[in-house]
Amino acid sequence: MTADDQNHPARPRITLTGISSRAWEHPADRGALTALRELRGFDDVVRGFFGLWNERGFRLSYLAGAIRADHRQYPRVHRLFTEAATTLDVLELPELYVEQAPIIHGRAVGMDRPFVVISTAAVEKLDDDELRILLGHEIGHVRSGHAVYQTIMMILTRWAANVSWLPIGTIALRAIIAAMYEWWRKAELSADRAGLLAGQDPAASLRVLMKQAGGGDLSQIDTAAFLEQAAEYEGGGDLRDSFLKIGMTAYRSHPVPVARAAELRRWVDSGQYARILGGDYPRRDGDGDASVTADVKAAASHYRDSFQNTSDPLVSLARRLTGGAVDLGDWAGTQAGRARAWAGTAADAAGRAARRQRGDDSGGPSGGPSGGGATGGGTAGGGTPGT
Repeated sequence: MTADDQNHPARPRITLTGISSRAWEHPADRGALTALRELRGFDDVVRGFFGLWNERGFRLSYLAGAIRADHRQYPRVHRLFTEAATTLDVLELPELYVEQAPIIHGRAVGMDRPFVVISTAAVEKLDDDELRILLGHEIGHVRSGHAVYQTIMMILTRWAANVSWLPIGTIALRAIIAAMYEWWRKAELSADRAGLLAGQDPAASLRVLMKQAGGGDLSQIDTAAFLEQAAEYEGGGDLRDSFLKIGMTAYRSHPVPVARAAELRRWVDSGQYARILGGDYPRRDGDGDASVTADVKAAASHYRDSFQNTSDPLVSLARRLTGGAVDLGDWAGTQAGRARAWAGTAADAAGRAARRQRGDDSGGPSGGPSGGGATGGGTAGGGTPGT
């Protein structure tokens, strides 16, 4: 036990029995995913990767070059991983690896058999409460079914010059990559909520983000000042700052730490976190009845509220020019209908690709990839470059 652990004694946590990933998924996560699915050529990308990509090489690389955590190796990490999974009512633990890296991060890798990887810096610099939250964050990615898209994104950005076999043009591919980055940033907000639910310690969630921003030593960092940074980043400056922020985040897979801290605090202040701990949350047994239309309308409502309430100078100018009128209702209904049609087509295509790999191309419908839905409840992880 580290000195930090002694300063933050263990607290009881509520087991969230049967909780669905819909409980923590950010509405913008679902909205950005719906928009991504609407891009011309994206279904071709998904079909192509399902037909050709094999995740065994990824697992073998970590089996060869990292440490697999269990009750014998990194037992502290494995214990915290088990605790986070238990709190989120995950019965089957993914494999967990620790890799040598000087930066605090984690990732979930794989489509069919996901596994989680965290860095040695995370093990060394995070106390028990903080590490439990980071591990819960990665479990959130696994449970939310972020697998397919995050893994495809990792491959696209790593080998973008070598995907000429995809049946789409360069301009379309660039648009898809940009849209995937936008979705990925929103997916991280969902996983941040999952991490908080796993650890049930808002102060520890904030400390994780502070340590990621500042290197791990909090002895000279003040929480209030860090949150002031977040407020200044979100609303300060002029139009030049707004354009600079667009440029600096467009091709980032993760929101900046101060923005993540502010967003997580807003979620806690909204009362949703407390309601979930009180037992008011969607259950997995209701995932089949979840409404795509309702999810997309929730995303539209989120964007509408953000547009109306943000103090960003560029958005403030847009409000003045449009008189504050933003109607996303029609957009929500249209996107929901298209998303349903896309989901059926992509599921059939993925099933055919899987059967071809098994040598059984007998045709017919398929359930598609595990965990590929925006409404969550899946069991596949995704390749993320860092928590």
